[in-house]
Amino acid sequence: MTGAHSSSANPQHGLTDRLARWAKGLSGKGDDPHAEEAHRPRAGAASNREINRRRQLYTDIGDFLFAHDLDLTPINFSVALDYLTGANIGVEKAIRAVMMERGRITNGWMESLAADQRADEVTPESLASMLDKVEENLDQFTGLMHESRNSAKDYGAALQEQAKDLAGGGDSEPVLARLVGLTRSMVEKTRQVETQLRENQKQTQALKSSLESARRAAEHDHLTGLPNRRAFETVLRDELALAQAEQESLSVAFCDIDHFKVINDTHGHDTGDRVLKFIAGLLAKVSDDRCHVARHGGEEFVMLFRGKTAAETCEAVDGVREDLASRSLVNRTNGERMDRVSFSAGVANVLAYEDPRAALKAADRALYLAKEHGRNRVYLAAETD
Repeated sequence: MTGAHSSSANPQHGLTDRLARWAKGLSGKGDDPHAEEAHRPRAGAASNREINRRRQLYTDIGDFLFAHDLDLTPINFSVALDYLTGANIGVEKAIRAVMMERGRITNGWMESLAADQRADEVTPESLASMLDKVEENLDQFTGLMHESRNSAKDYGAALQEQAKDLAGGGDSEPVLARLVGLTRSMVEKTRQVETQLRENQKQTQALKSSLESARRAAEHDHLTGLPNRRAFETVLRDELALAQAEQESLSVAFCDIDHFKVINDTHGHDTGDRVLKFIAGLLAKVSDDRCHVARHGGEEFVMLFRGKTAAETCEAVDGVREDLASRSLVNRTNGERMDRVSFSAGVANVLAYEDPRAALKAADRALYLAKEHGRNRVYLAAETD
């Protein structure tokens, strides 16, 4: 970063400077000789431990950023915080994956990751909220159209009755004739409005149907047709409540295709997409109202079993793994036989952990152990994690 910029002239650099000064002050390396006295923790062991914990966290974030030669920006700081604290499993998995593949992280990649996370957070829940509001407005509009149409019919009938009285009264004064003509004109206009209201009502119903389709699309993966990660999180909350109420088992499994990058590099992304859809179909075959399958992202799928112990879930997932590993897949593009396609999996007992997020992390750790120990296997997470 070159050049001198004031915080008022450049808010981004100003915030960066504040972060740097903040980190220096908390690490005891500030320029002000009285800074240590100003930031001295209050009396009490708990207060000291919290200050030390925060100071260590800032040190860890700084070490992470410097180890990868990353700029001290708010985006990098935030992503590093999520990674080091485990606050965002998506960030944690993405960083771990890129470090395994490339060994280091760049500023551009961090910005892309942050953008992806923001998009992922906004799209499903915010879209659902917006759709709910639009549907509410459409319902009100539909009610108004019904009311307007009924009022128009009543008004038209009343005008017709009055027109009959005026026309049959024997009074042929021009003003009455004009009134009759006006009445007839109003009736015709009312009919036209009625026709338009009926057409608008049809359009409203069609729009509501389209919005419902959009809602379903926002909760499903477009490639495999499976529910996506956000939809799965909703299912997980619901199934957890049911399992606790019925005192049933609840287990989760992460399944990750082995060497998927090699498949894409060797046979092309179209073939990779077909492999994803094929494996999604195998996993979906075991799903029912007590087993839910979703695409968690990339080449990873997640399964939730209510009524099965973790050991029983391992057996069920291992059966799908054996089925896949025994198949000989062919590249449709050129007819070449592909190397064996397999997946690794990690399973955890959801009820053995304080919250579902901890169970997901445990299953994810078991998955990576399965990868490290040779792939094409299913590992059960230790409940002492």
